[in-house]
Amino acid sequence: MNKLRLGVNIDHVATVRNARGGDNPDPVRAAILAAGAGADGITAHLREDRRHISDDDIERLTKALSIPLNLEMAATDEMLTIALKAKPHAACIVPEKREERTTEGGIDSAGQHNRLLPIVSALVKAHIRVSMFIEPDRRQLDASKALGAPVVELHTGAYANAGLADREQLLLKIREAAAYGDSIGLEVHAGHGLTFDNVKSIAAIPQIRELNIGHFLVGEAIFIGFEASIRRMRSLMDEARP
Repeated sequence: MNKLRLGVNIDHVATVRNARGGDNPDPVRAAILAAGAGADGITAHLREDRRHISDDDIERLTKALSIPLNLEMAATDEMLTIALKAKPHAACIVPEKREERTTEGGIDSAGQHNRLLPIVSALVKAHIRVSMFIEPDRRQLDASKALGAPVVELHTGAYANAGLADREQLLLKIREAAAYGDSIGLEVHAGHGLTFDNVKSIAAIPQIRELNIGHFLVGEAIFIGFEASIRRMRSLMDEARP
């Protein structure tokens, strides 16, 4: 079985920096530490309002990283221009609302096909691996495939935030979506809200190739250190795979 990859999202290192201003803590330093601690890739979300990651961060990350950079981006002309200039390894297209605290759900690949198609096509043409951040739903998987995106990232937020009574049903939905996505030729990733306590059930799904985790790891770093939090997550993910 292929090793499950861990993408570490460094957005909230930048959030802490921006709360005070100045240069510290530096998300690029965090990315380099993450690579040394077992991360297989780095994820950074350049939002329209630049609330955490900045344009300069993206430029510095592309120069400093020895592991792949996954740029999370809204489906806008501005972000497409930035992505085509930065040439990250991957671009994950996410829905974005200015008033939200964090991404609240998957993008509607089916309902927004005509708007998304030229953006996905331009990224694919530039040899940037495109993933669609979607709900674990067959209609969204089919639509992502139709757009020409080779990868989907299943939103695990509902599962992560659910009580015990609902969690098993939501986990089943993710399992079924991962199996279906894999069966139609998509590479399946997952992420959002994953922690030490809930990651194993997701990591055990054999069709999932990569998990993207950020906020929890940055928060846990306050107590045990950034590298230790990543190593612990990496260990739990490995334990979940035979």
